[in-house]
Amino acid sequence: MLQTRGGTAWQPNYLDVINQDVCIGCARCFKVCPRAVLQPAGMTEDGEQVDFDDDEAFRKIMTVEDAADCIGCGACAKVCSTTAMAFVAA
Repeated sequence: MLQTRGGTAWQPNYLDVINQDVCIGCARCFKVCPRAVLQPAGMTEDGEQVDFDDDEAFRKIMTVEDAADCIGCGACAKVCSTTAMAFVAA
């Protein structure tokens, strides 16, 4: 287990997946992530993932672009109003 600078035990939880059925695509998590872990995307009416600014996008979603770069800080979870994210312990 890791420790904070003050010696308190700390367990990082790494972002694993985002539930696309729950995500509202607000991009709050994208804005607070200190790494390049998340990426906004679009979803067509047929459920196909497309570019965020694609004309075919029926709604916006967030995707996990680079899970390996997650540092487990939890900033994304703190700002997510829908709890669409799932995490794995270090």
